[in-house]
Parts: sequence; structure tokens; C-alpha cells
Amino acid sequence: MEEVLENQDLIAEQREKEQFEKMTKTPIPKLIISLGIPTMLNMMVTSLYNMADTLFVSGLGDQATGAVSVVLSLMSIIQAIGFTLGMGAGAIVSTLLGKRKQKEADTVAATAFFSALIIGVVITVFGLLFLPDLMRFFGATEEVGVAVTTLEYSQIYSTYILIAAPLMCMSYVMNNLLRAQGKAFISMVGLVTGAVINIALDPILIYGANMGMAGAAIATMASQAISFGILLFIFLSGRTITHFRIGDISRKFSVYGNIIATGFPSFCRQILASLCTVLLNRTIGDLNIDGGLAAFGVVQKVFMLAFSISLGIGQGYQPVLGYNHSAGKFDRVRSAYLFTLIFSMGLMVVFAIACAIFAPALMDVFLEAKGAEEVGVRTLQFQCISMPLLPVNFMAGITYQAVGSKLSATLLSISRQGMFYIPLIFILPTFFGVVGLEILQMTSDILAFAFAVPYTVLFLRSLKKAEAEQKTE
Repeated sequence: MEEVLENQDLIAEQREKEQFEKMTKTPIPKLIISLGIPTMLNMMVTSLYNMADTLFVSGLGDQATGAVSVVLSLMSIIQAIGFTLGMGAGAIVSTLLGKRKQKEADTVAATAFFSALIIGVVITVFGLLFLPDLMRFFGATEEVGVAVTTLEYSQIYSTYILIAAPLMCMSYVMNNLLRAQGKAFISMVGLVTGAVINIALDPILIYGANMGMAGAAIATMASQAISFGILLFIFLSGRTITHFRIGDISRKFSVYGNIIATGFPSFCRQILASLCTVLLNRTIGDLNIDGGLAAFGVVQKVFMLAFSISLGIGQGYQPVLGYNHSAGKFDRVRSAYLFTLIFSMGLMVVFAIACAIFAPALMDVFLEAKGAEEVGVRTLQFQCISMPLLPVNFMAGITYQAVGSKLSATLLSISRQGMFYIPLIFILPTFFGVVGLEILQMTSDILAFAFAVPYTVLFLRSLKKAEAEQKTE
């Protein structure tokens, strides 16, 4: 047994050396594209199968479509836990591997993985115990004169999501750890397989088996379980640089604190996203927008696709930053930052133009009520104006998170929703009614872009200063 473990360690050490060479010597454009595209596709696929859920569920009526939007808040909380542990551990692991500290990297990876398991179980238990009140808090309503209310649909859907919560949390951790090791393509395999299965199961279970909303939820739960199984197999089969051994779980509070503190910006971003959805749903109810929950829910799904493009490319860039910054290769860090920013903004311009043109067709597919379609079209087209600006804020946040500037990373991560969206949701609808709600996301994104520009300039200047100091040593 000891000989087997020793051989595994030797193989891991060799892979670590090869990965270090790749991350610190491969030409930046080639490296960013090879890591960023799979990561972007990962997140796009996740968004697409969420949209597929919405599309198939829309056949059950606007109450069912609205319920999927309500449960999105719950899923954001689960993602918040997974991203906090995963991105926190991932940033630390890429830095440790850049410093050639394999054992410490294994400790961080194992600690994050098993923490995700425990916290996921806690979410499942408490979520199921307080399910009706939880759905009402997230904005589910009890409409009069409909066969099944949004609240009832929400409870059905969220039950299965809660059961899958531990697997989802652990999957987010594994995905981020794979990206941190420069294994973005391998992580894509698990997500894409799960997404394809989800899309295939949706019509079969919802309509073929006549399971309705429960069928959509079971399809999602099954896809999450399959993705988890594939990702876990990748780690257990020894194809990764880091490992999950129970003996590697840290007994030091400082390790947990460092993971959480490093991942805290991701936690803020996801929790605020959930809070924003709750406030949006409640404001829609206050304004009495016919089919509003469904309309804004569809817009959110499309916007999440745009978000996934921007954030996906940024997360592909993160391990390149971690390796090269810790190795003192500041010229490569600057090249990676600028290339990623320009590349992702270009992609967003193309996506925004396509969304603006096809917004009416998209809303017609997902929505039944004519008034809801019109609100959805206007809201999406307004958001297209600010979409190309998204990468500036995300890139700055990811960068400061990866280099260990926790306060700056946290401020950047909360700027879009915490500093701008939440205050504006109380201001704009008050003065402009429904139009205020339609321009809400666009306005907050423009302000978040302006907030991130000085941080971008300061980081690039810090690289120039570090290079100058390096030359004088």
C-alpha cells in the first residue's frame, strides 16, 4: 500500500512540474484560450441547461416559469457556498503550485472538498424543514384562480434541488480546483455530460412520464449527480495534481479561514445575486406586472448566459495569474490581463448584438402573456447596452482575489449588486415605475464598470512597479 501511494505521489510530482512549465512558459494567447474557452463553455452549458429547464417548464404555464425563477435564489445560495470554498481553495492552490508547494495544496483541496460536503448536508436538512416559508421569502406567490400556484410549483422544484445540494457544493469545489490546476478541459467533461442528460430527461420526465414540475426537478438532480460522479472519478483516478485524502484535512483554523477569506468575494457575489432576485420578485409583485415573474426570470436566464461568458473567460485566466504572479513573471501577468480583457469584451459585444436583435423571438418562445413579452423584450435590450462592460468589473475582482487583496476583491465583487443594484431597486421603480425596473440592471452595470476602472489602472501600475523592483535586485 505504501509503495502504491509513493508511486502516486511521484506521478503527481511529475505532473506538477509539467503543469508549472506549461503555465509559466506557454504563449499567453494560446494559454488563455486553451483554459478560458473550456471554462466559458462550462458556464455557458450550465446556463443553457437552466434555460432548457425554463423552456420545457414554460409549457406548464407562467406560474411554473415563475417558480423556476424563484428557485434560482435557492440555487444561488448553494452556488455561493460551492464557489466560496471552490474559488477560495482554487486561488490558494494555484498560488501554492506556482511556489511548488504540493503538500500544502493537497491540504487546501481536501479541506475545501469535505467542508462542502458537510455544509451541503446542513443546507439540505434546514431547507427541507422550512421549505414553504423559504419559498415565500424568495418571492413565491399564491395566485387566485389557477390550478397550481407559483408557491406550489416552487416547493416541488426546490425539494429535489435541496436533496442534491451536497453534490452541487462538492461539484463546484472540484470544478474550481481543476481550473486552478489548468485542467479546464477535463472539468468541462463532467458539466457537459450532466447538461446533455438534463436536457434529454426534461421532455421525457415532464411530458412523456407526465411528471410535470417534479420531472424537471428530477432531471436537474440526476444531471447534478452524474456530473459529480464524473468529477469525483477524475480526482480518484489520479489524473489531477491535487488529491482528496481524509488524512489531508486540515486541523488548523487558519486554513479554513484563509479559504473562506479568499473565496469571500465569490460568496458576496452569489449571495447578493440571490438577494437581488428576491427583491426583484417582490418589486414585481408590488408593481403588479402581469406575468412579471416569468418575464424577468427569462431575462435573468439570458443575462446569466452573458455573465457566464464573461466570468468563464476570467476564471480561465485566474490560474495563469496565480502561477505567474507567485513565480514573479509580471510581464506575463500583464499580458494575460490585457489579452483576457480585450478578448472577453469582444465576445460580449457579439453576444449583446445578437440578444438585442433576437430579443422578441426569445420572449415569444418562453412567455405566454403579451404584456409579459413586451416587458421582457425591453428589459433585455436595455441590458444589452451594458453587457460589453461586464468583463472590466469581473476581471478586476478575480485579479485582486487571486493575488490575495481580499478587501479590494470583496469591494469589487459587491459593487454591482450591493453598492448599485440594491439601492437602485428602491429608487428607480419609485420614480419611473416599470421602466425603472427595466433599466435597473443596465444602470447598475454601468456604475460597476466605472467603479472598477481605477482598480484596473492601479493593478497594471503595480505590475510595472514590481517589474522595476525586480530588475534592481
